[in-house]
Amino acid sequence: MTTIDFQLRRDPFGRLSLIDAAGTVHEGVAPVRAFPIQAPDEGLALVNTDGKEVIWIDTLDDLPAEIAALIREELSGREFMPEIRRIVDVTSFATPCTWTVDTDRGTADFVLRGEEDIRRIGTEALLISDTHGIQFLVRNQYALDKHSKKILDRFL
Repeated sequence: MTTIDFQLRRDPFGRLSLIDAAGTVHEGVAPVRAFPIQAPDEGLALVNTDGKEVIWIDTLDDLPAEIAALIREELSGREFMPEIRRIVDVTSFATPCTWTVDTDRGTADFVLRGEEDIRRIGTEALLISDTHGIQFLVRNQYALDKHSKKILDRFL
């Protein structure tokens, strides 16, 4: 369990500032997830501008609501990993090809260079990289609709 012996706030420039139990102020701290896909709310570090860990957080649920909200807000501004909810269409079953997908952030089109750009993460999740380096997450490939699964099976 995380011991809450720090304060977190935004400075006038919008950066996070952490005040530890000794009263030391750490300007410009940033949250970093240990397991961003499989356990996004567990195992987070607040690191300073040199990348050194200042505070370890076992789970966001252990924190007061206002501190957890600040951390989630900061993470959402830094991380961009749309989650694919449905595969609408692909231009071809040979690569490179363009995929049209529905994500948690809206409809998107991206180019898949090759099957090697689809990586398995655990038993259910997939990470798909497009030609621009944007990574799309399929949290549970088995929970997709029948049409999406059929398309995905052609590439796996």
